[in-house]
Amino acid sequence: MDILKPLIALLAIVNPIGVLPFFIHFTEGFSREQRRRTIHVAAISAFVVIAVSAVAGLRIIEFFGISLASFQVGGGMLLLLSSLQMLNAQPAESRSSDLAEGSDKVDAGDSIAIVPLTIPLLTGPATISTMVIYAEKTKHWWEIAVLVGYGVVIALAIWIAFGLAGRIARVVGRTGINVMTRLMGLLLAALAVEVMSDGLVKLFPVLASNLR
Repeated sequence: MDILKPLIALLAIVNPIGVLPFFIHFTEGFSREQRRRTIHVAAISAFVVIAVSAVAGLRIIEFFGISLASFQVGGGMLLLLSSLQMLNAQPAESRSSDLAEGSDKVDAGDSIAIVPLTIPLLTGPATISTMVIYAEKTKHWWEIAVLVGYGVVIALAIWIAFGLAGRIARVVGRTGINVMTRLMGLLLAALAVEVMSDGLVKLFPVLASNLR
């Protein structure tokens, strides 16, 4: 397993900078203490999703009788769709119904931190499938520990980005956030094609001989 690829993919998918406008919107009117608690809950929740996906994701898909190759192809397609959304300057995991639910819960910081900020805006299906796919490529326990450690890195990135939300929004502006989201989307599209190709070769070995 290329040890840095999972971190690059996670940073591209989670993209806390791209979620900043939603964080600012949902926490408008919050006190400083409420906003700080929302940040902490969102960061911890994102870590939990990533860690559980890395440690137990494979067992979960095996329980449902899904082959890893099929999961790779499906997960790669999901990553590709997410990248297309990001190329249109939309967060990779955004869904209108979940945003509406978050608006209805504007008086509950913890609820907003989990839905919609953590799920699906920060860590949704694309994040989970990415962790499962890379977890399958691990050969040693320490590689799983590294994936869990990347969850800590992502949580810190979320905590820092949300903590500096006001300053970043003023300095970068909406245009800057859109540009960064599109760049991350382009990177994610390339990773998605690689993930899908790995799955397709496993499902159809004849493709491997044709590629030689």
